[in-house]
Amino acid sequence: MFFITYLRRELRRRMRQAVLIALGLALGIGLVVTVTAASAGVKKAQADVLKSLYGVGTDITVTGKPPRAPTSASGPPKGATTFQVGPGGAKVCQNGKCENAAGKTIAHLTPGNYGPISQSKVAEVAGLKNVAAAAGGLVLTDTGVKIPKNFGGIGGGSAPPTPTQFNVDGVDTSHLSLGPLSAGKVTSGRSLTSADATSNVAVVDSGYAITHKLKVGSKVSVAGHDITVIGIVSQPQGGSPPDVYIPLARAQALATGGPTGKSLKGKVNTIYVTAASAADIPAVQSEIKHLLPADTVTTAASLASQVTGSVSSTAKLANDLGKWLSILVLIAAFAVASLLTMSAVGRRVREFGTLKALGWRSRRIIAQVIGESLVIGIVGGAAGVVLGFAGAAIITSVAPTLTGDLTSPTGQHIQAAGGSGGGPVSFSPTASHTVAVPMSASVTAGAIALAVVLALAGGLLAGSFGSWRIARLRPADALARVA
Repeated sequence: MFFITYLRRELRRRMRQAVLIALGLALGIGLVVTVTAASAGVKKAQADVLKSLYGVGTDITVTGKPPRAPTSASGPPKGATTFQVGPGGAKVCQNGKCENAAGKTIAHLTPGNYGPISQSKVAEVAGLKNVAAAAGGLVLTDTGVKIPKNFGGIGGGSAPPTPTQFNVDGVDTSHLSLGPLSAGKVTSGRSLTSADATSNVAVVDSGYAITHKLKVGSKVSVAGHDITVIGIVSQPQGGSPPDVYIPLARAQALATGGPTGKSLKGKVNTIYVTAASAADIPAVQSEIKHLLPADTVTTAASLASQVTGSVSSTAKLANDLGKWLSILVLIAAFAVASLLTMSAVGRRVREFGTLKALGWRSRRIIAQVIGESLVIGIVGGAAGVVLGFAGAAIITSVAPTLTGDLTSPTGQHIQAAGGSGGGPVSFSPTASHTVAVPMSASVTAGAIALAVVLALAGGLLAGSFGSWRIARLRPADALARVA
């Protein structure tokens, strides 16, 4: 009881110095909490970007090897659809049969970025060790071109018509917990079910529905076929979802394999995989690479290095500059607290001499000084947490929206004539996916625990230096001050 009474009296007597030490610790700890909160916010933003670009509800994504355009000079491959413009006007040809394209809309549903994978491989992946679930899907692009009636003919225009595109996702209705649709929230109608496996039905994204004035019961044209809209879903903010979701079996029946013109029946081009635990992801990734050596196996960790944009630069800023700045300020706060405590010990030599004369041992005096320092450290830590919450709130209110960009090959190879008589020039275009996510700094329980630890560490460190100063006092010095 005397320990607490004496401690309270000394802190009140040296209030100005105690407040100064506590504020110094609060500033350092508050900055650490703020930087930790900002880092947590950036990591969440990164996770949101990866979730959108990588595949919702999955740990690993397998995508088919990008297809190559045919290089043979013998003409288009069997089954491929070609578009020709001649004196007789525009024509659409397939398997050697041509028909007049004037006034018609030509639509194709193609995979674009990813090559086909046999659907039987999905079951093989699902059977691998430490794989909890696997589902196949088709990521497709519907491209439509409306040909003017007199296009290419006498009196008709020669400028090529502008194509329209939207993204289509073929969903495995037996595994609806995996893939992009799993994160969607139904706002109207219903989602796909296993009973819809072979039905001409679709769920559309809310943004696409608003733009094209679609509602439940409306018709949407996919590869020239009318599909009935049965539901509208909204995806989490910052996502880049497909526009239309249809059952996988219907997507396989309607799609063609890009430049090869082959049917995609019995094929997928994306496999979504969930590992039994986070610790099993590297082993599962290795097993899948061994099973599908020609295809691309991606995890969130491997994709993170490919994401650029403001979310990437902000992460580097928070991890590098913010971390070192908080460390330097914290070191300065601890140093100031230690120096002020040592200075206070030097001014209290007479007091300590009196205590020794009353029978106090050095160990008891040291315990008293350390107790005072711990109390100051705890007060500084509490103030630091408050400053950390304030800093996190300021960051959240003023931080701009972050963006993440991922560039991937389309698998297309284009050859064009070179200028000034040069030879042909070939290039491979790429597709860029951009996702916008809000920046929200959040103070976690771990950050608060870190603040408590730093507060106690700061108090102990300052008390330790004060104890060292007490241990160096000679009894003669103390007695002389008392005299």
